[in-house]
Amino acid sequence: MGRLLLQRSAAEYLPSDHRIPALREAVQGCQGCDLYRNATQAVLGEGPATAKIMFVGEQPGDQEDRQGRPFVGSAGKLFDRLLLKAGISREECYITNAVKHFKSVVRGKRRLHAKPTIIEVRACRPWLEAEIETIAPEMLICLGATAAQSLFGADFRVTQRRGEPFESEWAPWSMGTIHPSAILRAPDDASRHQMEDEFLDDLRVVAGRLRQLSKRRTE
Repeated sequence: MGRLLLQRSAAEYLPSDHRIPALREAVQGCQGCDLYRNATQAVLGEGPATAKIMFVGEQPGDQEDRQGRPFVGSAGKLFDRLLLKAGISREECYITNAVKHFKSVVRGKRRLHAKPTIIEVRACRPWLEAEIETIAPEMLICLGATAAQSLFGADFRVTQRRGEPFESEWAPWSMGTIHPSAILRAPDDASRHQMEDEFLDDLRVVAGRLRQLSKRRTE
């Protein structure tokens, strides 16, 4: 049974046309893993097809699952605020997740986030690879360990390498940092403010690189 689960993949559900509208339509029929059974819908990324920067999170949350858009819940609102503070417009970014269906556990009337397994992340990766292939970002930033290990390898540790730019097979300029939801889960105000400041520092490094790229294109 374990061997069969390891072989499951979203690859057979990908359309031949990898443009974002075609991917967004096709992903709704994906049954590459069992997460589709309890989700409202699949949530592909959003942003301009010409985006030079791509952010990859873990998975949709409750609000994302209901609205069909990435990063629109409480973590998304925090992310938007800090993006603007760093000097980055969300409209110039392509924002997506490593897993396209919301994995949750029910507690009373609430659906709470449940971490996707490595099998589920691997099964869903063809969608993410198709998005990266189509967008061809010059900058790729993974938010949190799930996204970073999905693309940068199982040995990647955000705690050790966060905010450190490097070249990856996916983009000339890549980085791993924390997920905004980690800030919201901080145990106290002092920790939350510190994590927010550190995350903002990472976003400012991203913004600085983005300005360099824009300057080169105008020279």
